[in-house]
Amino acid sequence: MTAHFFLLEEMLTQERLTWIEEVLKFYFLKLYPEFLLHHTKPGEAAFTFLVTGDALYSLNEQDTLPVWEIILSLPSVKIICDRQELDLRGISVERLKMKSPEQVIDHNSMGMNGQTSFWKDVVKIARQNHEPLPSTIGYLHLESPYMHSSGLNALMCLAAAIEVRASIDLYCYLDGVHLGHINQNPTECQNIGKGLEELSCRAEQRGLQFQMLACGRCAAARGYSTWDDGKGVTVSTCTIKQFKIRDLKVIIDQFERNHLILGGNVASIRQKKSVLSPRYSTADKGSAPPVTILITTSPYGTEHTFGALSFAAACAYQGIQTQVIFIEEGVYALTGNHHLGEETQYFNLQEVIAAVAESENLQVYAYHPSLIRRRITKNKNFTAVLDIGKTELGQLLFNPSGGYQAGHQRVLFF
Repeated sequence: MTAHFFLLEEMLTQERLTWIEEVLKFYFLKLYPEFLLHHTKPGEAAFTFLVTGDALYSLNEQDTLPVWEIILSLPSVKIICDRQELDLRGISVERLKMKSPEQVIDHNSMGMNGQTSFWKDVVKIARQNHEPLPSTIGYLHLESPYMHSSGLNALMCLAAAIEVRASIDLYCYLDGVHLGHINQNPTECQNIGKGLEELSCRAEQRGLQFQMLACGRCAAARGYSTWDDGKGVTVSTCTIKQFKIRDLKVIIDQFERNHLILGGNVASIRQKKSVLSPRYSTADKGSAPPVTILITTSPYGTEHTFGALSFAAACAYQGIQTQVIFIEEGVYALTGNHHLGEETQYFNLQEVIAAVAESENLQVYAYHPSLIRRRITKNKNFTAVLDIGKTELGQLLFNPSGGYQAGHQRVLFF
């Protein structure tokens, strides 16, 4: 059976769970109705939801619990909860377990340190869903440490990858570049910078590779770039030794490889391999896993929308089949006419969208139910941004057009 997984860390709204429910229904009712008639073997799952952090609250809240119950009523769906995070938050999943005892897992595997580890389960599930077995596991990180617990999660995930003897990559983007800052000295939290240095030593002792790459544009905006060696290598005296600040292209180079890339809020969709699309001139380009970027946040409150569009354009420029979907709060970027004053030191995101939407290897979509939910309409000038509904969203995720050889699609939440 084709297997897919979602790794969910941030707060889950009813809206997000509802569109996830809808695309799962599309998968089972339209693409694989035979799964509705046959029971799978114990332990098998077509969809695995790996849930940690604030996403765990959704398993017990009034608005989201009924949606989870619908999702679990579909065949071959499993939820694996982070036991330590459940205990930390005092959350119970007993109601879900009573209805679906074999589908809701609230205990974790044992790590090499003798303690249970949700991240060992993450790595195990992710590797099972990947062919061939990956020798490298990457992790895309977007948030600063200490202000967010996601920095510690990145450390634990990479440590779990080393346990299974996989080389590891860390890709730091947006505020994620702060993970490599030198001289971190938290008094109440695990030191993320020191943790990265220790992971680097552990990987080296096991004969494994560990590269840490940070986006040069994001680093420069935050004061990390100090000088250029004249060969395109930016050197900073305010990062740990192993941390490398490079052009975004260097990070995208890694996305052209067919290895696992995890992150705080991501999904991996398994797809059948097919012949190359004519648009690809080389087998190398065709072997790059397609990338779907879900823009879920409002346009100007954070850097997420601009960062997502820049990342998508960089992927497409290097020949990776890329699609951007404005969904949830992200649709606010598409409504009305955005105007900036002459002295505004910012950029008009609608102009950025218009430029990106014309890129080769890139398709841009607006999720119409999100527009309807907010009682807004799409700017009529965005003719290159196609409206999609529930069916089309399921089609884009599980049955996209165009040939590729990677066998899986990367889904990134911004």
